[in-house]
Amino acid sequence: MRIPVVPLGQCGFRFQLGSTVVYTDPYLTDHVAEVEGHEMQRLKPTPVEPARVSDADFVLITHAHLDHCDLKTLVPLSFASSGCRFVCPNEVAKLLVGAGIDACRVILAREDWIMLGQEARVMPVPAAHPRIEKDNEGYLRCVGYVMDCGGRKLYHGGDGSPDDRVFDRLNRLGPIDVAFIPVNERNFYREKRGIVGNMSVREAFQMAEDIGIKTLVPTHWDMFAPNSVFKEELVLLYELIRPSFEMKLDPQEL
Repeated sequence: MRIPVVPLGQCGFRFQLGSTVVYTDPYLTDHVAEVEGHEMQRLKPTPVEPARVSDADFVLITHAHLDHCDLKTLVPLSFASSGCRFVCPNEVAKLLVGAGIDACRVILAREDWIMLGQEARVMPVPAAHPRIEKDNEGYLRCVGYVMDCGGRKLYHGGDGSPDDRVFDRLNRLGPIDVAFIPVNERNFYREKRGIVGNMSVREAFQMAEDIGIKTLVPTHWDMFAPNSVFKEELVLLYELIRPSFEMKLDPQEL
């Protein structure tokens, strides 16, 4: 079964899972630049205005950071896709409800299978950003998602660093066919500027090997200049390391 996909930039994607349309971490504005300054302007043009996203059945949100949970995207989207439901951590749920999205449309990201229409389902899994944490009510603050459709499993990691507990969870849910893993590494200079990075390219490649995927889609590398990775670096390391998986940078179908 082939799955149509539209990259939206950063960690945002549109998936066609059978008859169900699922968006992940859509960031469709320049809100980060408005808050943090012009150097955080989008490098990729906005592919679609939030108010024109009228086809969403579900939106999966991994955590509360602005480039993943952008209310200037999500609120207009919620009106345009009036039947859409949002799967998210507890902290994000409070932001959505506070912004006027009805609580009955919000599904908390517990570690259990959630049906996405009739043909697909999703399992929230822990994400280490930079470590696995729970809020005061015992809910995971950051999550990834394993989507299962037609016997194919896709892992969307959101933001995250390598963690054995994440690997163990994914291996129990596997085999996973495709993984979307962030590659904007953590380092001293980024953290000094308040940027919480993720894995390096090499770490992401090794994680992909460890969980036995067939295809890697690097994420979190193409949106903000201070937090980006050169495409040439991704391609060169892939060619030099020669991992066992296929790498796709802007997939249209998986």
